[in-house]
Amino acid sequence: MIEENVPYKNGEAKGYVIPLGPANLVLVVAKRGMIGCGAFDVQGLEKFDYPAARVKPTRGSSIASLEDLLSGEVKDANAPAAELGLAAGMSGREALDLL
Repeated sequence: MIEENVPYKNGEAKGYVIPLGPANLVLVVAKRGMIGCGAFDVQGLEKFDYPAARVKPTRGSSIASLEDLLSGEVKDANAPAAELGLAAGMSGREALDLL
């Protein structure tokens, strides 16, 4: 597992890349929520009132690194994340800055 500090508008978040065989589980956890690769069930996290957004790659076939996550595009966001301004179409970096 790789753990890395990720600077953003509201301070410093924690980024994680967890190898899972042929794919990586990639996420960044900020003060008010998280963004992650397509493997995350952001609607499931909504049940806990936890802001979360799922990011799709803008280059390549999958999110493999923190750089891919931040440069990717938000595919969907749960209701708590939407209340903070996260929306489909924004970059992972833009979404993180709202958290």
